[in-house]
Amino acid sequence: MGKKTAHWKSPLAATLLLVGLLAAASFFVTSRINQMEEQSSFVRLAEEAGKLARGMEQTVRSDWEKLTLIAEIMADRPGEMEEFLGLYQDTGSFFTRLELLLPGDVVVTSDGERKSAAGILSFAALSAQGPHVSDREEGLHGEGLVVRHYVPVTVDGETAAVLCGVVELGNMVEDLPYTPYSGETAVYIIDGATGDFLVDTWHAGQPLGNIWEMGGRPMAEGYDDAQLRQGLVDGESNFVVFVSNTTGEYLYFYYAPLSINQWRVAMSVPEDLVFSGARRIRSLLAALLGVESVVFVLYIGWMILYVRRETGEKQRQLDAINYIYDVEKLLFNAHEHRENISRSLEVVARMLPARRVAFTMLEKGGEGVSYLWEAGGRTELGSALLEGAPALADRFTGGREEVTARGAAEVRALLPGAPAGMEDLAAVPVEDSKGVLRGVLSASGLSGRTDCAAMLRSVGISYAMLSGNTRTYQEMRRQGTEDVLTGLYNRNRYAQDLGRIASACRTGLSCLFIDANGLHELNNTQGHEAGDRMLQAVARQIRAHFGGDMAYRVGGDEFIVFAVDEEREEVLRRGEALSAALEGEGCYVSVGVDWVPAPVEDLEQVVKQAEKRMYDRKRAYYEDAWHDRRAR
Repeated sequence: MGKKTAHWKSPLAATLLLVGLLAAASFFVTSRINQMEEQSSFVRLAEEAGKLARGMEQTVRSDWEKLTLIAEIMADRPGEMEEFLGLYQDTGSFFTRLELLLPGDVVVTSDGERKSAAGILSFAALSAQGPHVSDREEGLHGEGLVVRHYVPVTVDGETAAVLCGVVELGNMVEDLPYTPYSGETAVYIIDGATGDFLVDTWHAGQPLGNIWEMGGRPMAEGYDDAQLRQGLVDGESNFVVFVSNTTGEYLYFYYAPLSINQWRVAMSVPEDLVFSGARRIRSLLAALLGVESVVFVLYIGWMILYVRRETGEKQRQLDAINYIYDVEKLLFNAHEHRENISRSLEVVARMLPARRVAFTMLEKGGEGVSYLWEAGGRTELGSALLEGAPALADRFTGGREEVTARGAAEVRALLPGAPAGMEDLAAVPVEDSKGVLRGVLSASGLSGRTDCAAMLRSVGISYAMLSGNTRTYQEMRRQGTEDVLTGLYNRNRYAQDLGRIASACRTGLSCLFIDANGLHELNNTQGHEAGDRMLQAVARQIRAHFGGDMAYRVGGDEFIVFAVDEEREEVLRRGEALSAALEGEGCYVSVGVDWVPAPVEDLEQVVKQAEKRMYDRKRAYYEDAWHDRRAR
């Protein structure tokens, strides 16, 4: 009877074959993952460069709009152009400072200093060229290389000055609107026409050079240095891989055009950063070679679920980024186009998703301006969401960072007046950079989502930007029509209101022309502060006796007040009462009054008649010997 032996060769061969297959599969998968990771890195490079490019373009557009707005205000007030240079302060832009280029190639700085720019800046050439952004050029004050925004200031059809927004390239790195790869990559802004660097973080601390003067670079297989040069010149979007002359490692270099002159944005990423994910996966695959087949199958099953979950989450994050960008784009100029606010709320509703979204912009005194988007049109639930903004604002003022309610009971605890159909609520405060509450962003009809407050916070900064832009816009408009010293309307508003005043008259119109007696002498003897107090006293009494709706300071010591549909005797009585009240404060005025019945055919003639009577009263005032001695 033959001896039985164990047949171990076949199992061993099968085991070795399985191990070999696993090893081959691992090497194959590793190679494929390297290729995929490389392709993914190029996609991310393009995305990161795109974000940086959009941020640059948006900041330059914002700077341009601010500069244009300031130039328009200067054109309306040509005598005060230089004062606006020192008033401009905005850390949300590239500008280091504002300057004014005057005829004769003279530059006025923000502190009022005048410097010659002859041979560097030409007023004639720049005013003829019109609004534009310069390429890299030399600064005037020894600060090195700069880029300038030029906007002509046109007064009566002629260029009176050129407003310059100066960007110091040495400081531009700190003001970049986006930091790709959390700062682990080098960022470049290149002039494609000349090859000049405007930003070069790889050679930080060194003078900005020229990419063409740096010579060629050894390229990885399949890439060409001439391809890089031609792509930068033509404004293409592409990538190359080359060896760094500094570190000796491969750098993945991506470039894309900007919509500013012929500028290009580019960035380079080290190979270690590009393939960091691939190396981790390769190590994991090597470890899996020693794991039994069952564990391997379980791992593959888990990996499939993990990848699906992560892919879905990343897609949701990308969708959220797109929604946030759409909201930011809509709100960029919504302070002028208010219809964009409701459109942005619709985008937020799709992002959450939600049936209704509301935004209340808080103003002085606690009042607010509210906007609502609701699917299918406004309902009782939408109105309740708007009306609940003050209660939510009180909670945020008390320290709450967000409000979330699930269920009708929780909603009514937050908003006692909420209707029964409101089953959920999410709200966040909209705060400025100093933490001041500027608005309330809220939503309901949330389909059971639990992260709505966090998603609302992600767009809150765009609504905070809207609030800031709105306040700045309204303040600039107010400064253009209000006299700073007295608080009354100025001559600009006077000229705008003449038609409105004449058309508002139904029975009769009175015009009071008021002149402050002795202002010049008071300034000479007691100083301009005393004269300012006198003018403020006159303005205070004008508001007390006639209100401020039709009261104007039209000159240094001259005021015009209109009274619509009032009896002439009553206007004369109040004019005398105004004079008497000012005499009690030690101030003397001459008041000329003219009254005409409606309709008013020639309002300017009424003003001239009132002015003539004022001068008659003023002459009589100085003919009084006591007043004459007092003036002297």
